[in-house]
Amino acid sequence: MSALKPPVSEADDSSGPLDAPVTLLEYGDYECPHCGRAFPIVHEVRKRLGARLRFVFRNFPLKEAHEHAEHAAEAAQAAGAQGRFWEMHEAIFRDQGHLEDRDLVARARKLGLDVTRFEQELETGVHAKKVRGDFRSGVRSGVNGTPTFFINGTRYDGSWELEPLLEALEAAAE
Repeated sequence: MSALKPPVSEADDSSGPLDAPVTLLEYGDYECPHCGRAFPIVHEVRKRLGARLRFVFRNFPLKEAHEHAEHAAEAAQAAGAQGRFWEMHEAIFRDQGHLEDRDLVARARKLGLDVTRFEQELETGVHAKKVRGDFRSGVRSGVNGTPTFFINGTRYDGSWELEPLLEALEAAAE
């Protein structure tokens, strides 16, 4: 079992209480079809566990296979800089087939973001360093594909179907 390197910190995009008994971390790629299939499962896990779960997402864009993944990750970070990371995260996963820059800007507009700022940050790569940092942390943690999950800092290699994942999280929460 691989350990998460570095551990979850304030620099991470997280949802849920900092002191939740269980933390689920996903290394994901916004263009990855497997991550797209995992998205509703993770969404349901988050709903069912509520305040007992802290969910963390780290970017692991497989840019050799997914040409839009890195820019989509930067778009999520640009939205996060305006306090709307999770809304953009969900919007991207709900429509993975549209990841061109114009699609990302349209999502930003729909979310009510400062679109000029959003576009400037995408064009200048303001958030590229964060995305690359997430990717490097994944490599250090033994991630070689997406999605890859960690539960309380330990790699979870079980099924990420709803029931097995819930069981693993429930066991870790106890």
